[in-house]
Amino acid sequence: MHGVYRRPPSDSGFFQRAGLAYLFIALLFVIGNIPAIAAMRFPDPDDTLRLVQVRDLLAGQGWFDLHQYRIDAPHGGVLMHWSRLVDAPLALSIFVLTPLLGQAGAEAATLVLIPMVTLAVAVFLVARIAWRLFDEEVTGFACLAMAISIPVINHLKPLRIDHHGWQIVFALLAANGLMARSPRAGGWTIGIALAVWLSISIEGLPLAAGFLGLLALRWLRDPNDRGWLLNAMVALTVGSAVLFLLTRGFADLQTHCDAISPVHLAVFAWGALGVGAMAVQRPRPWAYQMLGFAGIAAGAGAIVYFTAPQCAGGGFAGLDPVVRQYWYQNVAEGLPIWKQPVASILVIVMAPIVGIYASLRLARESSAWLHRFWFDYALLLGCALAVSVLVLRTGAVAAALAAPPVGWQVVTWCRSMRKIDKPAKRVAAFAALALVLAPALPFTLVAMATPAKATSGTRIGLPPTCGIAAAHPALKRLGKAEMLAPLDIGPDILYQSDVSVFATGHHRGNEGMRDTIQLFLGTTAEAQQTLTGRGTGYVAICPTLPEPKLYARNAPDGFAADLLKGRVPSWLTPVDVGGDGTFQVWKVVR
Repeated sequence: MHGVYRRPPSDSGFFQRAGLAYLFIALLFVIGNIPAIAAMRFPDPDDTLRLVQVRDLLAGQGWFDLHQYRIDAPHGGVLMHWSRLVDAPLALSIFVLTPLLGQAGAEAATLVLIPMVTLAVAVFLVARIAWRLFDEEVTGFACLAMAISIPVINHLKPLRIDHHGWQIVFALLAANGLMARSPRAGGWTIGIALAVWLSISIEGLPLAAGFLGLLALRWLRDPNDRGWLLNAMVALTVGSAVLFLLTRGFADLQTHCDAISPVHLAVFAWGALGVGAMAVQRPRPWAYQMLGFAGIAAGAGAIVYFTAPQCAGGGFAGLDPVVRQYWYQNVAEGLPIWKQPVASILVIVMAPIVGIYASLRLARESSAWLHRFWFDYALLLGCALAVSVLVLRTGAVAAALAAPPVGWQVVTWCRSMRKIDKPAKRVAAFAALALVLAPALPFTLVAMATPAKATSGTRIGLPPTCGIAAAHPALKRLGKAEMLAPLDIGPDILYQSDVSVFATGHHRGNEGMRDTIQLFLGTTAEAQQTLTGRGTGYVAICPTLPEPKLYARNAPDGFAADLLKGRVPSWLTPVDVGGDGTFQVWKVVR
């Protein structure tokens, strides 16, 4: 039977254990990414565009002005949905380090420093849960379980400066809030964590609802626990309003489905008022409380339905059908897991499933509040798993939340294995454990043993693999002209030059994305008419990337297919950009 006490995380043992775990993990992350760091090869186009946005901020663009003016410039640029909360530490680091290292050195240092700070916070939050509820050994294994999780690694490694790492951090902070002794302290911790998380990315809304649902369950189990949900709702409402004013101000009060907007603040305020009205009443029967919660949920739904019905279909509901078909349906990280390879499915589901199993075991073996805590944690992991099943990239949050119970389960299994006398059975047991911790390992080994073969590929949204970096001097000489390029390489072109592009793979630029796709799918003659009429100066392409191959496969006689096959029209003249020829640029001759 597990105890019911929480160890304080303030003694030196916690900081030594968590600190050593972090230093070991950070060292591995940095060493493993030295080639990418040296080449400044961003893991994802989002990271590249994030640095472009930070550069614009440091160059004097307004704090509340989130436009990317070099994307679809003829139409006034694209208003991004990204939060300044993520830009702030990046900009501060570059600003402080530039006098010491120069701009290039400051950017390079920041691209390592900020992800490692994010990693440190995440590791300490995982360690805090494990330390308070288990022992030193479990704490170390919990940190290790998170560090070897591929979904987590992909968002916390060097150069990964986009918002996904911070989503993990604030999900873990909310989970820490569930352990608080005081409903007020716990509720405010959870509410503020959710407010920051949603301000960074509204993608966290389903799991935020899961956290609030758990607090409602605590209320239903014991009316004395109603303070958890009340304080969390007040903190979420107040925190979201303050963050909205700090990061958005009054510059943009329109309704956006992909970022916190006034309609969302109204929903949070309605929820806080409804919960407050229920909390001041004397304890009511369980059925009455359920009706109250249902009424609050119905009211929130009515607010959205009557003020922002377009948001019922999610943040991508307004995509043009062409963009949806050729972009959204081919970005792997945004698709459900049943559209992923088997290895990816195992990587996403294994840690949460083991975490749910371990949490239920812990609930059964524990007593008092700890029994309820682990049952709640199993429900939270179930919610996180369900969300990650629907959207692949959310699997990182589920894996990070699963780390503490997974660490306990691994230690429990290891202790049992030490008692196995027969070497063969012990080896088999450890092999099974290795598969649990690294479920994609067999597929990786098979891939390493299989000769490489060419593939056309269909997945876009990948980091550029062509020689855009080597073309930097040539691109800088092009000035501020407009360039037509595939969506995936748009951010890297913006990063390496002063030119503008039609679009990048970001849904707010829906019209520019549609124009880009239609130009590459259409005929070469149609492309000439559009580009010359628009005044576009250049055309670029990376033949090695999946995106242009996707266009060529769907339109064998289209503009992209002609460029890939070397059928370059006479109205395009090649531009020498150096490199290995994998990045090709032509000037539009009028």
